[in-house]
Amino acid sequence: MNTALAAVPDLAGDYALSVPTIERFRSQGHAVLRGCAGREDVLAYRDYIAGVVERLKYEARGGVYNTKLEERDTYHKAFVQLENLWTQDEGVKRFTFARRLAKIAAELLGVDGVRLYHDQALFKEAGGGHTPWHQDQYYWPIDNPNTVTMWMALDDCPIEMGSLVFADESHTAGSLASLAISDESERVFRDEVIRRGLPLSINEMNAGDATWHYGWTLHKAPGNITNRERRAMTIIYVADGARVSEFKTDRHPREASRWLPGLQPGDLVDSALNPVLYSK
Repeated sequence: MNTALAAVPDLAGDYALSVPTIERFRSQGHAVLRGCAGREDVLAYRDYIAGVVERLKYEARGGVYNTKLEERDTYHKAFVQLENLWTQDEGVKRFTFARRLAKIAAELLGVDGVRLYHDQALFKEAGGGHTPWHQDQYYWPIDNPNTVTMWMALDDCPIEMGSLVFADESHTAGSLASLAISDESERVFRDEVIRRGLPLSINEMNAGDATWHYGWTLHKAPGNITNRERRAMTIIYVADGARVSEFKTDRHPREASRWLPGLQPGDLVDSALNPVLYSK
């Protein structure tokens, strides 16, 4: 094992989840869990993951991160995004495959096991733009709502750095509009939040804290108005036994080929890129 890999922990120990926390997650569609990773552990991962992102980002997404923020579109101003980093680096794989985090996902969803959909680093640069309102599961050709995204702060993250904003109970409606992250999704979903009178939740985060939200939970993030980068790592989990849905948008075939290679509608979500990360 190389020296750098030996420096990152395995995050195998259990995290104590209370029944009220689980119930609140299921009713509101999101939860913040403090200290999912200890401070020393998450700082070790922060430095490690940041190094991987720095090494790979300039070739990602057609080289868009070589350009100045003001020259990018809304989506690419919002964050530096690199997905499936676990396939690129063994240290990131240790984080993505962490038993502790996968068990939390299964307990929140109330299922016996979870599989990986994909991981992604989301680094909001200093001065980076807002992340528009959106629903993650719009992108995913998955046949049921038992999906959850973990978003872990790798740095202390005050609201002004771009902490996530959630619309409470928005997951209960399923798809609210078939929209990708964009200026249009910001406008349409903002109006929907107002029309439905949905309360909003936002939390300041310490390094190692994580938010968890259903795939259909409506959320956004303000811009980063500080002079420091907001670094976060996310993992998307799906309940073991989920199947590939019919392709309902023009994005779904591309999404399936990337995250569910070789699978067709009706197949179990069990490609080589979707290993079981926790099972009772």
